[in-house]
Amino acid sequence: MDSRHFLQTALVFLLATVIAVPLTKRFRLGSVLGYLLAGIVIGPQELGLISDTAGVATISEFGVVLMLFVIGLELSPQRLWVMRKQVFGTGLLQVLATSLVIGAAAYYLFGLTVNAATIVGGSLALSSTAFGLQILAERKEAGTSYGRQAFAVLLFQDLAAIPLIAAVPLLASASTKHGFDVYAVLRTVAAIVAVMVGGRYLLRPIFRFVAKVDNVEVSTATALLVVMGTAWLMELVGVSATLGAFLAGVLLADSEYRHELESHLEPFKGLLLGLFFISVGMSMDLTLLIEQPMRVFLLVLFLLLIKGALLWPLGRIVGGLNGRDALRLAVLLACGGEFAFVLLKLAGEQNLITTEQHSLQVLAITLSMALTPLMVAVLGRMLYQAKTKKEREFDTIVADKPRVIIAGYGRMGQIVARMLRAQGIPFVALDHSVEQIDLVQRFGNWTDIFYGDPARPELLRAARADQAAVFVLAVDDPEASLRTARVVRRMYPSLKIIARARNRQHAWRLMDLGVDLPVRETLYSSLKMTRQTLEALGMSPEMAADHVERFRRQDAELLKRQYLVYDDDARIVQTTREALVDLEQLFQADASPEVTRALEKPTDAKANDEDVTR
Repeated sequence: MDSRHFLQTALVFLLATVIAVPLTKRFRLGSVLGYLLAGIVIGPQELGLISDTAGVATISEFGVVLMLFVIGLELSPQRLWVMRKQVFGTGLLQVLATSLVIGAAAYYLFGLTVNAATIVGGSLALSSTAFGLQILAERKEAGTSYGRQAFAVLLFQDLAAIPLIAAVPLLASASTKHGFDVYAVLRTVAAIVAVMVGGRYLLRPIFRFVAKVDNVEVSTATALLVVMGTAWLMELVGVSATLGAFLAGVLLADSEYRHELESHLEPFKGLLLGLFFISVGMSMDLTLLIEQPMRVFLLVLFLLLIKGALLWPLGRIVGGLNGRDALRLAVLLACGGEFAFVLLKLAGEQNLITTEQHSLQVLAITLSMALTPLMVAVLGRMLYQAKTKKEREFDTIVADKPRVIIAGYGRMGQIVARMLRAQGIPFVALDHSVEQIDLVQRFGNWTDIFYGDPARPELLRAARADQAAVFVLAVDDPEASLRTARVVRRMYPSLKIIARARNRQHAWRLMDLGVDLPVRETLYSSLKMTRQTLEALGMSPEMAADHVERFRRQDAELLKRQYLVYDDDARIVQTTREALVDLEQLFQADASPEVTRALEKPTDAKANDEDVTR
């Protein structure tokens, strides 16, 4: 490939990526689908901008190698032990059950051999880690019960991909007329043992030596050398390069260099994985979708229904999820995954499956991945509407002359409640989140916390807000906070409101409703961090506290001044700049030579480091 042709190819790849990926992410369809669509468009079947698909696929496979290495880095024994029930419970059963059902269908319905059906069943049992984690992150559901269960299942699927990749050449050799190749098995085992033993005693000393150089380029080169060297060694003995990369990652999972390695390889992994998905898109045979649409449709439907039908009871029984969360889990993980592309490609190269079978399955997997974000969005909307229609009734509030009403029982409301409870001050807490109330009540039988909307007048009356002295408005959502403040101010004008503010704009809108100096949720923690920073730089604790207090007073005055013009952006900018100049002049006029020297000299930690170096 000459330099001009190489530049042209690179330009086409970058242009397709820049156009396709932002579009799919804009519609929350994920970057993986964007790469696949880019590959389809620039591939030989559409625009034909790239003709050398084999060469591109060879380069892009290194992205999968890097991905397996990074997955290995994440699989520390401690992490697996903590998640052992979810990973080796739900995850193991899901892979085994799905592999058996799909493998049996491939053998009896589609006429594949036992070995081919084994690989096909295992391939289609795996879901898309990239899609699943991305969707959970975008919907902010990674920390939910079903999100943690999905992560555990995906983690086991990543583990299961390794023996499946190693099994492809072994099953292929067993399918030949020569029968099962015992030498191939022994060679594979010997290569794995050599990598594990050699890596254990060689890798850490190598990285320790390189770390002393303290050079980012050398560290990155060393990381790439380890991955490529292990992959090459495994290829040399006839074993999959991805298996070698995974083993190298596992060996370094508990080392002190894990995070540094991951940060060095992340840019390469992302780019090359994108290239891999583009190459998959270029190799897709779209003529099958035109010539055999019903067959492709049935394959996609079969894949989604079988995996979903098996995931739902596993989530309910083994994972302990409720019906809604088990359904979310089933829809999220019903699609095929990126490792299926790798396994099916290997199976095709080893003649376990035909070219048409490979093309049909790749097309079905891609379509299932494309449908997943849409299905997740539709299911979320359906469950939300069903929940709205069958909304849990607000709790019946039983209150006996509370002195404080707390609206919002999240991070800030809970701290206020704990302090009041510790001092025996009666209060009533209201929160409009069923999940939050259920979570709180799991940790104690508290009779002063109720499910309800604090903006509802009848609930405020039931909570005896007319007899309370203080109303603590700790609602997280600014709009809900303002709505509640309006109702409280209208119904109980003499009730003292202490309100939480998300930011300055929220604070000013609360001040419009007569709330005196709302508490900005990050102000005091930021001031404490600032004080500790000044002390770490050598300033005395008294001086640091004085400077922080001066800033706090000046910022409070600025908040009041800007409240008068907060709808005028130009005046806000002007007053902010003026306040900054005033603050700088105040500190400069106040700064003593001792303070200046303290801030300019190195910290004790740095001085100690220099002494050690000397």
